[in-house]
Parts: sequence; structure tokens; C-alpha cells
Amino acid sequence: MAAAAPMTPPRAALLKGGAEPPAQTEHPVAGPQQRRSPREPSMSQRQSQRRGGPRPDMVPEIAAAVGFVSSLLRTRGCVSEQQLQVFSGALREALAEHYKHHWFPEKPFKGSGYRCIRINHKMDPIISKAASQIGLSLPQLYQLLPSELTLWVDPYEVSYRIGEDGSICVLYEATATKPVSSYGMLTCKNQMMLGRTSPSKNYIMTVSS
Repeated sequence: MAAAAPMTPPRAALLKGGAEPPAQTEHPVAGPQQRRSPREPSMSQRQSQRRGGPRPDMVPEIAAAVGFVSSLLRTRGCVSEQQLQVFSGALREALAEHYKHHWFPEKPFKGSGYRCIRINHKMDPIISKAASQIGLSLPQLYQLLPSELTLWVDPYEVSYRIGEDGSICVLYEATATKPVSSYGMLTCKNQMMLGRTSPSKNYIMTVSS
């Protein structure tokens, strides 16, 4: 009768006496993908920031401002799509550089006047600098853009007004609740509205939301 094959000792016995056999490689089970918070930067945003791009927490606001100014140039049909892409990139980089030390998400209205883009029969230097990248001169810009334009770029909200007595319209508004400290402050936008006898309807809707 053939002898029975020796039984393999349990793993606990090997730990006590002999050498432990090499452990088998275990492949971790892929779990559900973690979701980022709305303000958490993605990999592409972090790479863009290292290359001098906008801070991750100001990306949507700058994108809204750049898209609006670019759309004003597009409506006249005098600027090609390729030129608009170059202009948009130049304006995005210029705003990121201009705002990088003047962006306060915890106090959204702090520095609002500094960040405001303003055309008041005098071209905003940031816009003119970006436009020079595609060969647009100041006389051409005055023909393509409104003679009176105010664009407020603040954390959580981007709004604009065309004309001195025009309505203030919201381009972008974050769904996140604004910090409590941001309410009740005399902002750059409010200061410009103090001279009016009655605020525009759009403005009342904006501040009450």
C-alpha cells in the first residue's frame, strides 16, 4: 500500500517553525471612484496652475468673464475663430495673473473694484493687451466692444452691465452658499448703484438670491 502524501502544514505552523512561503500577490478590488468637491482641482487644473494658469478656485469665474468678452467680439463677425481662441487664452492668462493675489473666496467682495473690468470711453488695459495678441488696435476695439461696459469678476459670481443705466445681469453664479461675511458689505457694484433713484429689476433679483 502506497504511503500517503505528507499534508501541507497550516500557515500558522510555518510562522512558528519553518520559513514562510512567498505570499501571493493580491490585486486590490477597484472600488467606486471618489468624487471631488466642486472646488477641488483636477489633475489638468493643477498642471495648468503650475504652468501659470488660474488658481483652481477661480477657474469658472475667469472662464465666464473670458467667454463673455469673446462673445462680444464674435457678434461683429470681424474676428475669426482662431483669433478668438488666441485672444481667449491671452485674456485668461492676464486675468489669472492680475487676480492671483486679490482673490478671497472667504470674503468674495473684497477687492471687487480691483478685479472689475471697465470700459468707460477708455479701454481696459487688460483687454487691450490681450487684443494686441491678435493684432487688434484700440480704434478697432472701440468699434467692436461697447463704449460703456462694466464686468464684475468675484468669487462665486460674475455679472456685467452695458451702459451707465443698463441692468446688471448675472453671467455665472455658483451653487455653493456664499460666506455669511459677504452679505451686507458695500461692494464696488453697490457703490455704482447708489447714485440711482431705483435699482434695475435684474439687480434686485441678483442681490436677493
